[in-house]
Amino acid sequence: MLLGRRFLLSLSATGATLTTLLPARQGIATGSQAIPAAEGLGKLSRSSPKPLPDFGFTDAEGQEKTVADFAGHPLLINLWATWCPPCVAEMPSLDRAQADLAGAGWKVLPLSSDRAGKPQVEAFFARTQVKNLGVWLDPRGAAARALGARGLPTTVVVNPAGQEVARLEGAAEWDDAAMLAALRGLIGPETSAT
Repeated sequence: MLLGRRFLLSLSATGATLTTLLPARQGIATGSQAIPAAEGLGKLSRSSPKPLPDFGFTDAEGQEKTVADFAGHPLLINLWATWCPPCVAEMPSLDRAQADLAGAGWKVLPLSSDRAGKPQVEAFFARTQVKNLGVWLDPRGAAARALGARGLPTTVVVNPAGQEVARLEGAAEWDDAAMLAALRGLIGPETSAT
């Protein structure tokens, strides 16, 4: 925790604003409608739908993908890395959330920025018993730059039309009942799983 405080203090000294990394129960306003990130850090901040910037990433087989490949599905795009402690902590809950939301057509895309790529992510998934998430790779950080992420983890909620409708900077318990209800409320309870 001391390292975290030093990090926040150094960011504060540079003028950076990272209120979303503080616990939601402290009631920090972010200027947009916020939903507490159940038992997690940060807030799920809702925004008016806005188009996502174009960026690419690869699947486990090395095939290039874009968000357009998932058109018609609500998405949780999670920017993470195996060396990021909050990312590691939230990954099992993202895995359980994918299992819960899959029936409504949701796709969770954990985009790993690990430079070692597929072997490192697969080893992490095996070690932590992640079974419902695919391996998605972004070792050059194209998604983080395109989305304007200020740190890891960052999760962006995308509606079936490919528009960002919310984001959370920091970790969360994604499979918490309140969080799942909030996500469904952002998109609607039923979505085609085409």
